[in-house]
Amino acid sequence: MELTPSLHRIGNDVVAAYFVVTPAGVTVIDAGLPGLHTELVAELALIGRSLADVKGLILTHGDGDHIGFAERLRREHGVPVFIHAGDAARAKGGAKPKNAKQQMRLGALLGFVAYTLRKGGAKTTWLTEVVELQGGETLDLPGSPQIIPMPGHSEGSIAVFVPGVDTVFVGDALTTRHVLTGAVGPAPAPFTDEPEQALDSLSALVETGATWVLPGHGAPWSGGVATAVEAVRAAARRG
Repeated sequence: MELTPSLHRIGNDVVAAYFVVTPAGVTVIDAGLPGLHTELVAELALIGRSLADVKGLILTHGDGDHIGFAERLRREHGVPVFIHAGDAARAKGGAKPKNAKQQMRLGALLGFVAYTLRKGGAKTTWLTEVVELQGGETLDLPGSPQIIPMPGHSEGSIAVFVPGVDTVFVGDALTTRHVLTGAVGPAPAPFTDEPEQALDSLSALVETGATWVLPGHGAPWSGGVATAVEAVRAAARRG
């Protein structure tokens, strides 16, 4: 799905991943579920590109529904996979904290599970090698992505700001479609390790001034990052 000529999404509002296109090549942000690999190849082909143009893959965190095809891309095509050091073990299959009981609606939950299974999410291929980030870096990849620490959803959650496409990729720092309830609009993401810390981290997103806010779950948001963050905080207050 083309959002702009330089900005593309694969997947859908249940689980999504993205890539940025420049003359120097392609940077992929998040790897969704394993089955999105086919969509990545097809979307690249539509613009005359291929996996050979992918120079790097940045993971916003290490959960299974974000690392989908990452190891395949690394192993088969030599694409370096970047992740914050705080989530490196998680992306390699390490233990993750248990979260508090989540609100859910059966229909939305079943839809999430069905899509996950359809896209190969029943069997996660964990990373065996990553490039660890500390936060604050500007990577030497197409688009010069800037790494913003966003602890809360997980210890090593990050956002990725790409100024040239006026976009911040937020992973699960927020959601625009709650996968367990089906509620739409900017809100805190479920399965968050430290909810209060996650809300505090949102201030770093506002500083980017980005127009596009692209989450791992939910529709792309083009109404500006400040408005999105305000909506998330309002949703958190409502509970």
